[in-house]
Amino acid sequence: MPRLPLVSSVDKLEGAAWLDPAAGTVARLVRKALPSPRVTDALHGVPLGHPVHPLMVTVPLGAWVSAAVLDLLPGNQRAAQTLVGLGVLAAAPTALTGVTDFSQLDTPQQRTGVVHQASSALATALYAASWLARNRGHHGKGKLLAFAGLSVAGVGGFLGGHLSYRQGAGVNRNEDLPEEAPAGWHALGPLEGFTVGQPRQANLGTVPVMVLRREGTDDDGVSVLADTCSHLGGPLHEGHLQDTRGRLCVVCPWHGSAFSVENGEVMRGPATAPQPVFQTRIRGGQLEVSLTGSED
Repeated sequence: MPRLPLVSSVDKLEGAAWLDPAAGTVARLVRKALPSPRVTDALHGVPLGHPVHPLMVTVPLGAWVSAAVLDLLPGNQRAAQTLVGLGVLAAAPTALTGVTDFSQLDTPQQRTGVVHQASSALATALYAASWLARNRGHHGKGKLLAFAGLSVAGVGGFLGGHLSYRQGAGVNRNEDLPEEAPAGWHALGPLEGFTVGQPRQANLGTVPVMVLRREGTDDDGVSVLADTCSHLGGPLHEGHLQDTRGRLCVVCPWHGSAFSVENGEVMRGPATAPQPVFQTRIRGGQLEVSLTGSED
């Protein structure tokens, strides 16, 4: 089946370098304005374990679609106006979660994202104008503005879907790890080959892992995590160690996500999915790891 022309146009956004100044400016302003790390993590969706923005989007879009249905039926002017206003009010916190995620995306994703943001802002402005027109008694004009806003919101929603499902913004980069990692126990090399207190990369088959011999522990105090950051795939072994909220963490060098080296828990976003942790044991001086913990 041939693709819609809109799809080909959106594909081109990923390579549209002319969008970089606008995208870069928005990202810098957002990062500068973001509040405390705990609030920022909440905006990313760290407590939920996945981005909160897609959940928030359902409120304004749901309200506006419902208002469109009521606009097509007689005798629902007040209810439609209420739903239009609800959508406008909900658009602000929804946009806040969106730009928070946007500020930590890579360049091709931000090119699509900045157009998505512009579409969403235009849709919100049209709906705000629709509410004002209705409030002044111009319900016919209000309906026209609302249907225009719904069309623009539809384009913005398509861009958001492309950003998530085609470009992978917000997805867990380690979801396929159980299928990729070989089952059972496998040696990564001599334990003495891993320097204490220094993250190192090793390979379990085709799966890169980060190995850390922790300071102040016995020789078997080793943490092994998937080396690919769950946020956007940064190499964790190139990051640094840091105490975050009372936990020893490895910090991704790309966007600053912090993961507990003991259990892979996200201690600071923008990552929302935890980092897979491998079980470890020492046999004959060799460090062995297993994702499943299956027997020999």
